[in-house]
Amino acid sequence: MSKNRITRRQFSAATMAAAGTLAMPRFAHAQQNYPSRPVRFVLPFAPAGVADITARLAAEKLGDKLGQRFVVENQPGPGGIAAARAVLSQPADGYTVGLVTNGTSISVAIYNQLPFDPVKEFACISTIGYFELVFCTNPDSEFKTLQDFIKAARAQPGKLNVGTINVGGTQNLAAELFKSSAGLNFQIIPYRGTPEVIVATLRNDVHLMVDFYAPLKGSLTDKKLRPLAASGTKRSPFMPDVPTVAEAGGFDYEVTSWNGIFAPAATPAPVLALLNKVLHEVVALPDVRQRYADLGIEAKASTPEELKARLEDDIKKWAAVIKTAGIPKQ
Repeated sequence: MSKNRITRRQFSAATMAAAGTLAMPRFAHAQQNYPSRPVRFVLPFAPAGVADITARLAAEKLGDKLGQRFVVENQPGPGGIAAARAVLSQPADGYTVGLVTNGTSISVAIYNQLPFDPVKEFACISTIGYFELVFCTNPDSEFKTLQDFIKAARAQPGKLNVGTINVGGTQNLAAELFKSSAGLNFQIIPYRGTPEVIVATLRNDVHLMVDFYAPLKGSLTDKKLRPLAASGTKRSPFMPDVPTVAEAGGFDYEVTSWNGIFAPAATPAPVLALLNKVLHEVVALPDVRQRYADLGIEAKASTPEELKARLEDDIKKWAAVIKTAGIPKQ
């Protein structure tokens, strides 16, 4: 056989190599031009809530900076499953992203098995905001401080009531964590929504309530509720005179909810880096920071690694709380 003759196999290999060489610049060029068309932004919540409002503002500003619309799509449903599937079923090219939240961590902890693994299948991009819970009483309550409540709960085991929304929500689990961290025995009464919890507090049906700042802002401003403590690691910028639970209670305690953005895990690194960079710029905008602050949210971006670590840590935290509280898995 002639040394110059090329076999069919050699010809096919050479053709594939050439095609790959040609495709690589095109792929790199496509990444450099990202985004060249609108981007879907899938939310696991219904329209008009705090998460929806803040995500839409971030989407609008991302579109302004990147020159393409970020189209918000609401896909509410148990465990955020529908929204996650909507993102993970699409090509990992940066044209479909989703909202990942503290609720995602709870879903992993409370479901026997989710049809996805956010730790492995999500490429975390950045947080967009952090927000805390407030522990409140009726303004006429005998409990003027969180220590007053703690002392009474220890003196009257099982007699005091704490109001939250539904079992398994962040508010409810935060109350369970407070109960176990302080070594207290009180009843946690779940309600369907925040307005019902507020009414129960004002009627003294519950002695303490736990909820997010945003839905309580009006009642706090009008002094219809008395804030005793906030759940973060440091005092809230929205309530600088209110101590943290750790400060007021004298024990380790922290619950910080957060919202962030993710893409499918195989999304190209340059696309993820660009989105992270622009998100840092977006949450630094004065109008974004002010609008978030109006809702009790601290606008703050992160590194992908920080967001992933927060996701993993909260999965472990809530799994332990759920087990201690004896909450059945779903």
